Amino acid sequence: MPEFGTGSVARPGRRLAALAIDWASAVLISIAFFSYDSLATLAIFAVVQIVFLPTLGGSPGHRLLGLRLEMVGGGWVGLWRPIVRTALLVLVIPAVIWDPDQRGLHDKAVGTVLRRR
Repeated sequence: MPEFGTGSVARPGRRLAALAIDWASAVLISIAFFSYDSLATLAIFAVVQIVFLPTLGGSPGHRLLGLRLEMVGGGWVGLWRPIVRTALLVLVIPAVIWDPDQRGLHDKAVGTVLRRR
């Protein structure tokens, strides 16, 4: 993979911005339908991740910031990887620990990489 630009691994700034977009959207939906229930917010966030990752290749935040989730070797992520990745993401700790390639442990665990498009 290239070190910078199109096709490179997404850097923490874009990843955190995409996460903020997705979380803010979940909060807005939670406020509108559940009077801001924190568990509802977490569930909405998780459902959005699980639905959008295999269908569009990224969450709404990822897509808005030009990111795409792929297998390390390329190709579709399948159905089970987004579920396991999201479960690890909501635990927070695996998502905030990166390897030297800037991949979070939640991505390493399922063999995916978030790349710039």
